Amino acid sequence: MNEPTPLQRWWRLFWIFLKVNLLTTAGPTSIGLLYKETVGKLMTEAQFVEAVGFSNLVPGSEALKLAMFIGYSSGGVPGVLAALLGAIIPPTIIMFTVASVLMRFQGEEWMRHFIKGMTPAIVVLLALVAWQLFRAANPQAIKWRPLLLALVSFIALYLGVSPQYVLIGAGILGVILYGQRSIE
Repeated sequence: MNEPTPLQRWWRLFWIFLKVNLLTTAGPTSIGLLYKETVGKLMTEAQFVEAVGFSNLVPGSEALKLAMFIGYSSGGVPGVLAALLGAIIPPTIIMFTVASVLMRFQGEEWMRHFIKGMTPAIVVLLALVAWQLFRAANPQAIKWRPLLLALVSFIALYLGVSPQYVLIGAGILGVILYGQRSIE
């Protein structure tokens, strides 16, 4: 199979992020679809997990940070621009539409119930995406180190530690745990 031209690669990046941002309504849920669209096509699983991890370390929109990371690794600076354009167009149009609808129905009782009804579904979506990322980072049978890292991270987040500090701490703990030559 022929290597795609730079223009084809940039168009693909634009299309992937346009599609992901049209088909998903939240940053965390977009990670699952983005995983399916990029892993094995534009990057490896390890690169994707790295992209998600590093995108959580810096402030800003996760979708945009992932677009920049994946766009740059796949197409350089023009790839960043193509991915960002695809990532920005759908939410911008959707937010203008949603904002106008919310302003019209603001304060309505059914709107408050609608939002309360969505909350459990959002929790389930976040848990599913977290599990998919956990399995992608640990494709072999789950062993004690990743479980320990997950447990320590959960406790730290539950206690109110900033997510950025939890990720940095987990990375340092990963160096310690995986750097040792111990028996699994």
